[in-house]
This record gives sequence, C-alpha cells and structure tokens, in this order.
Amino acid sequence: MGLPNWLTTLRILLIPVFVTLLVYRRPGAALLVFCLASLTDMLDGYIARVQGCQTRLGAFLDPLADKLLLTCGFVTLTWLKVIPFWITAVVVSRDVVLSIGVLVIHVAGGTVHPAPTWIGKMSTVFQMATVLAAMASGYFQLLPPVTTKVLAWVTAGFTVTSGLQYIMMGLKQLEAHGSVHEHDRV
Repeated sequence: MGLPNWLTTLRILLIPVFVTLLVYRRPGAALLVFCLASLTDMLDGYIARVQGCQTRLGAFLDPLADKLLLTCGFVTLTWLKVIPFWITAVVVSRDVVLSIGVLVIHVAGGTVHPAPTWIGKMSTVFQMATVLAAMASGYFQLLPPVTTKVLAWVTAGFTVTSGLQYIMMGLKQLEAHGSVHEHDRV
C-alpha cells in the first residue's frame, strides 16, 4: 500500500477524533483535525498522480474517506446546531441515492468504475468549505453567518448537480450493460 493510500487511511482514522472533539466542545482542536484531514485529501490525489501510483484501492478508498468525513462533519455540526438541517439532508441524501445506484448496477451484473467529474470534485470542495466556514463562523466568529448561508446554497447547487450527473452516468452504464446482454441473447 503506497503513501497515497496511507494518507487516505489516516483521513479515515481522523474522523472519530474530529467528531469526538466536536461533541466534547473542543472546536479549535476539531478545526485543526478537520484541516489536517482535508489536507490529506489534497495530498493523496496529488501524490498518486505525480508518482503514477493510482490504484483501484485508492479509487475506492479516497471518495469513501471524503464521504465519511463530510457526512460525519455535517451530521455532527447539525446535531450541535452549527449547520442547518436542510444542507445536511441534501448532502447525505445525494450520497444515499448514489450508493443505492451503485448497488443497483452491481445487482444488475454491471460494474462501477468511479470516475470523479469536475462538478463532483467542486461539490466536495464546497462541502469542505461549508464545514470549515460553519465552524469558523459558529465557534470563532471569524466569518459573518451570511457567509455560511451563501456557501450552503452554493454547496447545495453543486451537490444536487453532481448527483444528477452521476445518476445520468449510472443510467448510461446500466443501459450499456443491458444492451450488451440483449445482444448476447440474439
């Protein structure tokens, strides 16, 4: 397992630390851990591309680590009343719908090759920015609350758009898989 996958594993291991620090009202330490976890997200992809050591494990683990970190961050901050429920519902719902889509493709006999899109990457960036802004505003008053509100709406836009984009990609994969099997029966 190369350095990029170790960095991704570190991000996953930092999630319970981040959540615990939030729940026990240690926002400064939680913010630091979240920033460190976000940094591992940037580094693992960069190192994998530069060193040419992209792996199937990394292609699976990296988005999983992102989703776990962000879902835990949104849910915990919503529970602590730092982030409004509606944006958490948008972020979590998209991930649930996409997970169900992956399951449907597998049940249909297809395979999913995760291919992040530009919009999907921007959705992740804005989700991370929303968590950071909410913490900076809610705990440290470093940003006006309107900043978090605006970011939440931008995040919702990218999250919904990327979700629709991935659904369309999944439907095309299902259609292509179905047409291959139709051709085999003829």
